[in-house]
Amino acid sequence: MGRVVILAEKPSQAKAYADAFKVAKKTKNYIELQPSATFPQGATITWGIGHLVELKQPADYKPEWKRWSLAQLPMIPEKYEFRVSKGKWDQFQEVKRLFREADILINACDVDREGSNIFYSILRQTGVRNKPIQRLWINSLEIDEIRKGFAHLRDNRKDLLLYREAQTRQIGDWLVGMNASRLYTMLLKAKGLQETMSIGRVQSPTVYMIYKRQMEIENFKPSNFYELTGDFLSEKGPYKGKAAVKKDKREEAEAILMQANIKENESLPGTIKEIKKVKKSVKPPKLHSLSTLQAKANKIWKYSPAKVLEIVQSLYEKKLVSYPRSDCQWITEAEFDYLVKQVPNYQRIIGQSFEVANNRPQKRYVDSSKVEEHYAIIPTKSIPSEQKIVGLPPMERNIYMEIVRNTIAMFHRDYQYEETIILTDVKGIEFKTIGKVELDKGFQELWPMSTKKKKDEEPLLPAVTKQEIVEAKIHIHEGTTQPPKPYTEGQLVQMMKTCGKLIEDEGESDILKEVEGLGTEATRAGIIETIKKHGYIEVAKNIVTITDKGRVLCETIEGSLLSSPSMTAKWETYLRKIGNGNGSQEAFLGSISKFLHHLIEVTPAKVAGTNIQAALTTAQSKEPVVACPICHQGKMVDRKSFYGCSNYKAGCKFTVSKTIAGKKLSPNQVKDLCQNGITKEMKGFKSKKGTSFSAKLKLDQGKIVFEFQ
Repeated sequence: MGRVVILAEKPSQAKAYADAFKVAKKTKNYIELQPSATFPQGATITWGIGHLVELKQPADYKPEWKRWSLAQLPMIPEKYEFRVSKGKWDQFQEVKRLFREADILINACDVDREGSNIFYSILRQTGVRNKPIQRLWINSLEIDEIRKGFAHLRDNRKDLLLYREAQTRQIGDWLVGMNASRLYTMLLKAKGLQETMSIGRVQSPTVYMIYKRQMEIENFKPSNFYELTGDFLSEKGPYKGKAAVKKDKREEAEAILMQANIKENESLPGTIKEIKKVKKSVKPPKLHSLSTLQAKANKIWKYSPAKVLEIVQSLYEKKLVSYPRSDCQWITEAEFDYLVKQVPNYQRIIGQSFEVANNRPQKRYVDSSKVEEHYAIIPTKSIPSEQKIVGLPPMERNIYMEIVRNTIAMFHRDYQYEETIILTDVKGIEFKTIGKVELDKGFQELWPMSTKKKKDEEPLLPAVTKQEIVEAKIHIHEGTTQPPKPYTEGQLVQMMKTCGKLIEDEGESDILKEVEGLGTEATRAGIIETIKKHGYIEVAKNIVTITDKGRVLCETIEGSLLSSPSMTAKWETYLRKIGNGNGSQEAFLGSISKFLHHLIEVTPAKVAGTNIQAALTTAQSKEPVVACPICHQGKMVDRKSFYGCSNYKAGCKFTVSKTIAGKKLSPNQVKDLCQNGITKEMKGFKSKKGTSFSAKLKLDQGKIVFEFQ
């Protein structure tokens, strides 16, 4: 077999691989394995630190591209070149040495197109050529899975195509990002907005969809409507009903009552015309993909999508769950076989037992044809001890329990209920009442916290009989139409995934559904974090809103491909062709070049007509508010969640949090504190016990303390 060198994507992944074999030697750059049945002459595992290699910056190609200038656009290199990423030179040199000494190379990076890109970009940069390459393709870091994967390595034909696809995407994003960001930044700078505008193929349409939702909310004009409702008292108890009447004017509703000779709130006899009872059932939920898990965790615990990905990655590295960046909601029979055997253990983990209702694979959960690169996120065969579960950080424990509950739900009973519809006639007007009675909680027993009665849940109804006479009081109910709700972070992930429905062109919509919308399962959380970092959106109490800077971006890109998910649809269609060996990188990059030339031609007029006043005001409010009271050299500058000294690089670490003891400070209050060393008395502070108090804030030897009257 010769000397085998394995490249993992990161050190933690390399350690997991090493755990499956006997280790001969460990260094800070690689791990040597002892000879084994899998590797008769041993093997060496080394690693990237993510991307060890990146595309060069514009200035690396031409010195004149260092300066941001409209005259230099578009920047399109004749040949795309790569460099070792900053701070990763030592690791790269060790990988290069090991690759040169190897007889066989194994790509053991993450099992997706980016994993292929990481391996081959490093390989190309080392200059190593003509060595046999094999691919490890596994969905779990359990020891058995790792050993099985290394014993059944794949060839690298598909891997090479995935690399070409990923590299083309990488270059395309570089071209759009570098050129469009400079174009919009320079044009807006000429109008007086001193902000850097970061533009991207995925981030820009994401910001635009948030903007569109906010515009719908802001432009929404509420209107009143009038409905007829009834309060009924039967022999066995009260219930409510509603007529199929919805009018724009109160007089129209009044006219209907007058015609039927009904006075509001008057006691009248009503007759139960009909009672319909229908048994209904709800199947257990599908298995989790990353985005469904992100949406659920955001809804229950308000965890951000980025935090959920971080948690699941940690659980994966602890060998408790399968591959985290999965976009699939199905498993194969192989996974089902071990899950069904482990149901009693999973029941013990969540502290709930139930009789298995389904112990055979069902297409809703088990379908090999739907599993391509990865299967759904499920617990592994590794059953953690009670001590290990208790020792998990609270967030990890919550997510792990959710994955276990969601997985074993497929073995549980359906949730069953009886829906009852009562039709009550009052002087010719029919009132409809819908209620339900739970017959079997089924799988919902697994989520005891979510079984609390919800506001909009259908009520339990009294036992009534057909033709029964009931006492009725009729009212005119005045309601108001409501605007759409803003997105939460969890909904934002789902919106990015399903944005195909926002496109009118059926073909493009289908492509987006196929490629799962904007971004990938692995990148959506990062994209949300990126647009937060660039100041396009803000998230407060889990609600996503557009900023003034975000509005300017959206108004300037409106109408272009940069505001539309269509761009991703067009890109992904062709990228898939490259990944299948039917497309060329040259043709793809040629179309991007044409797009950039068009963008440079039409954007100046669009930017010239954009109102940037609100963004200018916001940018000006970020100017230094006061001199630093500690070093007296710097200025206190707005840093989003705090005011910090502009002289921090020289060592001044003084900061003032924007919120102290639950109270938000205004720029003037910060100014008072820094200029005078003390503020006026302020109300609205909250103690740890939740009680409100008043106090002054005072500077005491560089620390902010309370001073009480």
